[in-house]
Amino acid sequence: MDPVETVIFDLLGRLPAGKSVSPEEVARALDETGWRRELGKVRAVAVGLARGGRLVILRHGKPADPDEFKGVWRMRLPETDGTG
Repeated sequence: MDPVETVIFDLLGRLPAGKSVSPEEVARALDETGWRRELGKVRAVAVGLARGGRLVILRHGKPADPDEFKGVWRMRLPETDGTG
């Protein structure tokens, strides 16, 4: 598994269901001092995970199209409907 993907799921796994993390939080977990260099990788991995249905990208607290979002964004796990 990609290190960025590992950190994303590790951070989200520590949060209550429905809560989100910012790309900055993920980047800082990867490299505390050079975190800004990690932001592009975080975005690329998050987009891939969102396309695969494993992650939800949020804008203003609402799901965003992974191919068209701009500006400030966050990530959360997809909500489960309880059917498995």
